[in-house]
Amino acid sequence: MEPRNNVTEFVLLGLTQNPEIQKILFVLFLPIYILTLGGNLLIVLTVVSSHSLRSPMYFFLAFLSLMDAVYSTAISPKMIIDLLYEKKTISFRACMIQLFIAHLFGGAEVFLLMVMAYDRYVAICKPLYYLIIMRRNTCVLLLVVAWVGVVVLFFVPCIFMYVRPVCTFSIDKTITVFFTIVTPMLNPLIYTLRNKEMKNAMRQLWRRKDDPDKH
Repeated sequence: MEPRNNVTEFVLLGLTQNPEIQKILFVLFLPIYILTLGGNLLIVLTVVSSHSLRSPMYFFLAFLSLMDAVYSTAISPKMIIDLLYEKKTISFRACMIQLFIAHLFGGAEVFLLMVMAYDRYVAICKPLYYLIIMRRNTCVLLLVVAWVGVVVLFFVPCIFMYVRPVCTFSIDKTITVFFTIVTPMLNPLIYTLRNKEMKNAMRQLWRRKDDPDKH
């Protein structure tokens, strides 16, 4: 029998080969990831626990924050930890899991943003019919369409993208860092922290935690 040449792991090139810059990037990326994860999970907890945030907008916002948390966690921890090690490797299975989660949640987020835009259009242009059009069943159906759409429209192009010839794409690394670490951190700031209802719900959640006997 001929020997089988199975790929068991990949050697990661990393963002830079300079150890000093790697330490700087570690100090920079770790707080950003912690802020991203904590902020998005706080939004999910606030929407789930608050009775005043039951509109479709907050329903979609909670799912958006959950997607950002999972999407960022799929790649960021491994990348941040590798900044401390000279040898950077990842197993074949772990690499495939990362690719699947990143493309599934990243692509679904694009469709979810389209759904949120439609939700705002209905709320502004047809306010009298808003609750009739955006029923809970409709919201769930739109979420299902988002997940199915990403499988159909994102995974096939990504397969072709990753089978291209192996070269060094330095700009690819920069873009990847931006939408893997920075974008998930900005979403809760943009969509939530400037929302008065969300901030009031967070304050009530904090008071409930400090004095549970009053609730």
